Amino acid sequence: MSVLVGNESDFLKTELHVDQSENTFTIYREQDVEPHLDFNKYLQTLRQKSDWGRHVAHIPNIFYEQWLREEWNAGNTELRPFTPEFDALVERKIQDPDWKFLRVDSPMVAGWLGFGS
Repeated sequence: MSVLVGNESDFLKTELHVDQSENTFTIYREQDVEPHLDFNKYLQTLRQKSDWGRHVAHIPNIFYEQWLREEWNAGNTELRPFTPEFDALVERKIQDPDWKFLRVDSPMVAGWLGFGS
């Protein structure tokens, strides 16, 4: 049995799959990240004039969930979102070249170093 939780038009879709014969359930989450990535490309073209309060990254929710799940699967089950420890994890991720597409600051932000400063 599969149940859609929430409105299908939501940005973040959640489905609950229940297997009564195995007495288990699975939660499936999906998000269309294309609009977010397009928005990131636009934001990367904007000049930011200050290092203070600059917009550094625009991250779709599904990536936050993925990173948290990866940490939990690696045994770091004490990690919680919206904590200094989770903020440090996000900072490491957006410094990683594999995730640079989430960054919205340019390599040089009007005299300040971007992308990893």
